[in-house]
Amino acid sequence: MKKEKSSHKKIKGSVLNIAAFIIFGLSLILLYQVSLQIVETVNMMTRLNDVQEQMRILESENDYLKQQKDKLNDPEYVKNYARFGYMLSKEGEQIFYLPEKQKDD
Repeated sequence: MKKEKSSHKKIKGSVLNIAAFIIFGLSLILLYQVSLQIVETVNMMTRLNDVQEQMRILESENDYLKQQKDKLNDPEYVKNYARFGYMLSKEGEQIFYLPEKQKDD
């Protein structure tokens, strides 16, 4: 009778050890999966911040280009832009090119 109880305890102890080992293994696998998800989330947040910064830059560039478009639809602005940017002159007007100051090294 004692042998039956001791062998029963040994079997029960072995089953508990195996169950604990399986639970420990599953816990490690789950922790590994969670850590991979955390790393992926951090990488995605970094990429999101980079993309948002690029979007802000592109939006400001878009606003600037819209302003330039509106200005180029104004004939007076185009005339002044052509006169100063490309050295075009009005009839009877003379343009003089002045030498630039040279910096002494």
